[in-house]
Parts: sequence; structure tokens; C-alpha cells
Amino acid sequence: MKQKKIVITGGPGTGKSTIIDHLIQMQFTCMPEISRTITKEAQLLGIDQLFLKDPLLFSELLLKGRIEQYESAVNSPSDKVFFDRGIPDIHGYMDFLGTKYPEVYTQKSKEFRYSHVFMMPPWKEIYTTDSERYESYEQSLTIYEYLQEGYRKMDYSITRVPEGSITDRVNFILNSL
Repeated sequence: MKQKKIVITGGPGTGKSTIIDHLIQMQFTCMPEISRTITKEAQLLGIDQLFLKDPLLFSELLLKGRIEQYESAVNSPSDKVFFDRGIPDIHGYMDFLGTKYPEVYTQKSKEFRYSHVFMMPPWKEIYTTDSERYESYEQSLTIYEYLQEGYRKMDYSITRVPEGSITDRVNFILNSL
């Protein structure tokens, strides 16, 4: 059986990491979001928001980390591996910022393909900010559109995850596979 590589994506504050945490509790193999780690490491060096200060450096670190996650998944014996964001998220965010970027980002998105993409739409009732999430709810709406467009440009079919309890959302994803 071919391994399914499943992306859970969407704008900031839509419940992606909560879904991933729930899948981990259910014993699924999951690759966590790495942008928070990169942001926290930069903050320790005195850079409040590396993504805003140097989007290309931030994106380069993300690309490297997401490729490592993908390769780790390939070597996993699991038949399903869930990713908290995928490689196309990187250029979706750079498009949002209006940052020009090298073709390597789209090339890597074409090279490292996922089998399913689940998009978490903005949901005002659960949206919060924190020390790593700088975007406003209104910006999250715009980012969501850029992410959808980024995945569509890479010829992905996107499944929209409806609002609901964590259990309902996880069951929707699992039943859609």
C-alpha cells in the first residue's frame, strides 16, 4: 500500500495544530508545524518576527525543515503521515507578503507531493494571537486565500474542513481519506 502524505493547512489560528495534536494522541504519525520553532529561535537572538524582517531567510529555513519532514515520512513505516502545513504554504505566505522568491520553492512543491490537502478555513470564534502569531484575524482571511491559490497552482485538490468539535473535524478528515 502506498503511503498517504496528508497536509492539514489553512490560515493562522484555524485549529491545525490542535487537530495534529489530536491525531498524535490517536497514535497517527504526524509532522508538527516548524515555523513556531524557527520564530522562537530567532526571538532568542533578538529578532521579534523573522518572517517579517527577513522573509526569504525564514522561508529558506522552513523549506529545509519541511523537506526533512517529508523525507522522514517517506522512511516511516506508517501508511498515513499527517503534516501541519506543507511546502506550498511557504510560497503562499510569501505571495501574501508580496515577497519575490526563487523558483526553487515551486520546484520543491512539485517534487515533494502530498496525497491529500485539507484546508482549515478561518473561524473567528477560535482565533487567538500569541507571541509567534502576529497576524490579525482579517489578515488570516487573506492568507487563507493565498494558501488556497498556492495549492491550486500546484494542481492539488483541496478538501475544506468544516467547523465543529475537534473530534468532528478529525473524523471528517479520517473519513475523507
